Amino acid sequence: MHAVHIAAVPLLALLVGTAQAAPVKIGVLETLSGPQASTGQAYRAAVRYAVDKLNAAGGWNGEPVQLLEYDNQGGPAGASDKLKAAAADGVQIVVQGGSSAIGGQITEDVRKHNLRNPGKEIVYINVGAEALELTGEKCNFHHFRFAGNAQVRTKALVQAMKQVQALGTKVYAINQNYSWGQDMERAIVDNAGAGGYQVVEKTLHDVNKIQDFAPYVAKISASGADTVITGNWSNDLLLMMKASKAAGLKVRFGTIYLDQVGNIANAGEQAVGHFVAQAFNAEAAGAEGDRFMADYKAKSGHWPVATEPQTVFGLEMVADALKRTKPVNGALDVNALARALETTRLKTPMGEASMRASDHQVLLPIVVSVVSKDAKYKADDTALGFKPVKVFTAEEAAVPAQASCKMQRPG
Repeated sequence: MHAVHIAAVPLLALLVGTAQAAPVKIGVLETLSGPQASTGQAYRAAVRYAVDKLNAAGGWNGEPVQLLEYDNQGGPAGASDKLKAAAADGVQIVVQGGSSAIGGQITEDVRKHNLRNPGKEIVYINVGAEALELTGEKCNFHHFRFAGNAQVRTKALVQAMKQVQALGTKVYAINQNYSWGQDMERAIVDNAGAGGYQVVEKTLHDVNKIQDFAPYVAKISASGADTVITGNWSNDLLLMMKASKAAGLKVRFGTIYLDQVGNIANAGEQAVGHFVAQAFNAEAAGAEGDRFMADYKAKSGHWPVATEPQTVFGLEMVADALKRTKPVNGALDVNALARALETTRLKTPMGEASMRASDHQVLLPIVVSVVSKDAKYKADDTALGFKPVKVFTAEEAAVPAQASCKMQRPG
């Protein structure tokens, strides 16, 4: 009897210890079905890669980090429902990037959840929703953006295109009619003086509802524009590339998302000479870039493209902050994690990235590339790829924090 009692004590202690240690749960809340699924699946692939890397390095507090996946079905209402499900599942870190409309819903829902549930906070890791309002009037302590924004990307795009004399003097702005597209239109107008161009026409259109961009391509052609600058993404960029190829449109495109899968395949030779402002270009990053490309492909089965590298870098910054956040009663203190995130710096293959504490906007290097046959890495199984034109350091790419952000921190 006595021997059994002695043997049981360590077992009981072990059980109590296990009950106390709550594993960190990360929930990816993306569009995983429907017409925007390819965008959401790219974010998911990058999150999986980063979480696997974090767990290979020991996880957090000696436990593997758990990754849960939720399909937001491409809209704010679906995202709202899935965020409730994630909270019920004990998710403490929510990751999302595809669509600023969805990002706006998540950041507001997270803010309200945290006010109602002190001690059970959630932090929102935004890896791609780039609307300015998210780090402006909607900024909050539990939201961190690990991607650029319209002003950062357009500034870099315009400077690089002007430097290589590819900008021209007449620019057509075409964008999606919601927060992100409206920000892009404003940024295109704001950069006209520095770029030495006139905005000949501006078009805002419905998001991912247009099946045929031929009428828009005809308008661009009639405008006499040298260059089209667009923040369009997913189907709206794919179909615009398709229509511009069909019409033989003779303008240059300056884009934010031309490197999304399928765009180069759709545009073909028509894409040569088009530009994109990216967070990563392996050729510009040299040996470090090659190493990242090879490792990502070995783990995920494809090269990291478009938003995938910035997502990985964002999650690596989260991993660094987790490492510096000590457990409280065996569990993660989300407010302590958020405070650690505010001071995070990361050496990426492109250069150093850091978190700006005043508005929780990452400062990251931006590279502007041009579609060329000379690119080292090819896109969409074509002979074309993205040749780096100019790399901007995080400091060079940055724009000031918005005065509308009044960050309220927990006491």
